[in-house]
Amino acid sequence: MSSLFLKLAALSRSRTLPSLGFHPRFFSSFAEKEEQSVNVHHSSNTTTTNPCFIHPTAIVHPNALIGQGVSIGPFCTVSPSAKLGNGCQLQPGSHIFGNTDVGDNCMMMAGAIVGDDYPGCTVIGNNNIIGHHAVIGVRCQDLKYKLEDECFLEIGDNNDIREHTSVHRSSKSTDKTVIGDGNLIMGSCHIAHDCKIGNNNILANNTLLAGHVEVEDYVHTAGATVVHQFCHLGSFSFLGGGSVVSQDVPKYTMVAGERAELRGLNLVGLTRRGFSMAEIRSLKTAYRKIFMRADANAGSFEDRLAEVEQHEELIRVPAVQAMLQSIRNSFVEDRRGICKFRHWNGS
Repeated sequence: MSSLFLKLAALSRSRTLPSLGFHPRFFSSFAEKEEQSVNVHHSSNTTTTNPCFIHPTAIVHPNALIGQGVSIGPFCTVSPSAKLGNGCQLQPGSHIFGNTDVGDNCMMMAGAIVGDDYPGCTVIGNNNIIGHHAVIGVRCQDLKYKLEDECFLEIGDNNDIREHTSVHRSSKSTDKTVIGDGNLIMGSCHIAHDCKIGNNNILANNTLLAGHVEVEDYVHTAGATVVHQFCHLGSFSFLGGGSVVSQDVPKYTMVAGERAELRGLNLVGLTRRGFSMAEIRSLKTAYRKIFMRADANAGSFEDRLAEVEQHEELIRVPAVQAMLQSIRNSFVEDRRGICKFRHWNGS
């Protein structure tokens, strides 16, 4: 590996294009040093009006496709099959490996590693931030993984993935790990192979998602949350800090505990996301009928669920329908059921 880097470094230093200077955001500390740039293959939609800035210690393979206005800092490496969109910025010591396609205006903070030399690819959309020493798109930690399998990771747009976070590719060629748009993934989180993350979620520090976890939209986890493999987290749900989630979390609900239990609706989240008071009242009524019945003739969980499904007023509220469907879905096929709930005793 070191000999390859030496050869690539020699290629980089052998080029004699005029000096282009250093990008002021990252290279101010190198203002007194000799400036140097290298040739790279520009994508077809780029021009020379906004040139790239590449530090002389960076190793950029001549086959890499580099967009317009890209800044590559000291001691970075870019692989031969990498593609960097317009306006990308690589801070010192960040690396792009393997078959990796990065969209426009993405920033790799110092020490970030994106992609892997194993078969498969990592695709990242536009306007993403990859935090300091984050590791994104590397091979999974699944013992069933085979080295010859092509595995995939897709990340959407406008995500903020913070320091020391790890996101792994899928465990097999027939699946892929997916992260949508507008997510905030805080420091030291882990998203394992084959997870599906929706849009506008907030995963607080040290949230750990095992393989095949599905997170819908507007989910908020507090710090040190752990989610068992194959669990589903419904939209607009909230997971309390330190929770260990081993079953599904229905839409709109809140769970907490060392073995997470339902603790009611995520009223704060619903209010912040613009749910009307009428919708919230209907959800409260439905939740009480299903999970908080105090009378002796309440019937089984299935009976209570069916009662709400047949309630003429509640069933007309789309949010109630969505919550009921979320609960039903958790009991089909190989799903894990929902988190346990405390039986209401009327006190």
